[in-house]
Amino acid sequence: MIRLPFHSASRVPLRVRSRWPRSTFASASSSAKGLVTPRHGSAAAWRIQSSARGTDLLGVYADLSKGKLTAFVVLTSMAGYAVAPGAAHVAPLLWTAVGTALCAGSANALNQWIEVPYDAQMSRTRNRPLARHAVAPGHALGFAAGAGALGVGALWACVNPVAAGLGAANIVLYAGAYTALKRLSIANTWAGALVGAIPPVLGWAAATGGDLGAGAWVMGGVLFAWQFPHFNSLAHTLRADYSKAGYRMMSVSRPRLNARVALRYALLMFPLSAALPLLGICDAWLLLDSSAVNGYMAYCAYAFWRRPDARRSRRLFFSSLVHLPVLLILIMAHKHIQERRKKT
Repeated sequence: MIRLPFHSASRVPLRVRSRWPRSTFASASSSAKGLVTPRHGSAAAWRIQSSARGTDLLGVYADLSKGKLTAFVVLTSMAGYAVAPGAAHVAPLLWTAVGTALCAGSANALNQWIEVPYDAQMSRTRNRPLARHAVAPGHALGFAAGAGALGVGALWACVNPVAAGLGAANIVLYAGAYTALKRLSIANTWAGALVGAIPPVLGWAAATGGDLGAGAWVMGGVLFAWQFPHFNSLAHTLRADYSKAGYRMMSVSRPRLNARVALRYALLMFPLSAALPLLGICDAWLLLDSSAVNGYMAYCAYAFWRRPDARRSRRLFFSSLVHLPVLLILIMAHKHIQERRKKT
């Protein structure tokens, strides 16, 4: 459940942005939760408004995969690979990147296929490919299934079965558990954070032949904890959209808890960072560097907890965007420094 941009720009000009056909919503039923669920009838109810071909179709696939989010997932997987003990090899590193990208793209496409009636109601998501009718649901489902099969297969054949299992778990947890829970319980945030914790563990498994030591779980814990200040601050900004679509988010039903959880997990970054030198993965200087980085995000989370308004939520969100790549770079740098000292 990593959410990077506030808004994903459309690849289709606004003048051809489609609307849901009237026949789709004419027979819609409104539930007690305020959800509007279209009744899927004949194929005529779904008319493709802008048929995509060639490079435009590649753009649609990139949007279905949430390209920026998928790239971010691949980078966190590569960080797990880089921090894991042992020498890095080019071939498994590349196959890990390819497999992770395909699995993440599959999960994101399945999520959009399931949530298209709700995406169409939210200003942030109504221009996604399925919501704007740039591609048919069967086409999107076929793309998701193909990408998932190729991703898990590549990880199994070219990396190892543990990495393949983690890739499959990423798809199932994101497209299944997290997507379903969004309309049932605020526990969806924890399920989404678990999904976000998988990529660095997958990268670690790829580098070690499937051996998941304590360091793998700490790296997963770093990504798990980071999700909450990152996503809860974004959810506060988007709470009107989430409420409109009937999503059960802390920012909508329990805003004070939303801010408190963001602060709680921002503070958890301190002991998680400290665990890496204690496990011998990095040198002790990481304690100093990481404390400065973690401290700024914790300060922003504290300000958001004291007064959860739009300005403070945005500041926490953007601090989290800077925080994670800087922290991961520091972890990799201190691991490299420690290995050089051991050789000398």
